[in-house]
Amino acid sequence: MDLVSRDRDEAKKLLLLAALTGKTMLKNGAETYRVEDTIERICKSRLDIKYADAFVTPTGIFLSLEYKGEMFTYLIRIKSIKIDLNKIDLVNEFSREFVNSNMTVDEGIEKLKKINKAEGYSRITKNLFGAMACAFFALLFGGSFLDFISTYLVSITVLFTVGKIGQYKMTFFINNLIGASIASVLSIIVVSIGLGHNMDTIIIGSIMSLVPGVSITNALRDTISGDFISGLSRGMEAIFSALAIAFGVGIVLNIYYRGLI
Repeated sequence: MDLVSRDRDEAKKLLLLAALTGKTMLKNGAETYRVEDTIERICKSRLDIKYADAFVTPTGIFLSLEYKGEMFTYLIRIKSIKIDLNKIDLVNEFSREFVNSNMTVDEGIEKLKKINKAEGYSRITKNLFGAMACAFFALLFGGSFLDFISTYLVSITVLFTVGKIGQYKMTFFINNLIGASIASVLSIIVVSIGLGHNMDTIIIGSIMSLVPGVSITNALRDTISGDFISGLSRGMEAIFSALAIAFGVGIVLNIYYRGLI
């Protein structure tokens, strides 16, 4: 293989590395402007590449670079997003190391694959501590110790159920609607049997795990950074998530106060 072909292949692999880095960040909850900046820094760190550009939305990454007068372009579709700040931190460390060292592109790709395969916290651990956070919200809103216990039990059930539903690839709207409905039904039950005192407090605490806090934050940060498409997209996601939660709670409470359950 001649030198020109080797350089072209290296440019393609560099583009692939940048794309995979951006994908890993975006699908784990990173802001779009941060993904764009990381992609461009990686592309410009090798082969004396002067032009590299990236356009990132919550559902896709478009990037291109110019090498010796030839344009290379890559497109990645993002089908689902989860929140894993640990992986974002690992990718940030990797990108800084890659840009500031003599790490080869092949080594970078292998390291990035290891980051992608890294195991996060188990579902049980997430549910246990997520429910604990929800239970403390019940105390924050003026609940009693019994409300704290009730919220913990309701929340862990909601988190487990929503996690199971998520395996069937349902939309976030359905997930939140079902989760909020279950939280309301269980809150009514625990108050009825005397395990809790304040039904409203238990409901509010137990739905906290469904509230789209990261989506709202990222929507604001993307909008402030000038990424209006991404900001609008994430903002609409947050609005519909909140509507789903409201519908789920509202439907159950409406039925309850009408004496149907």
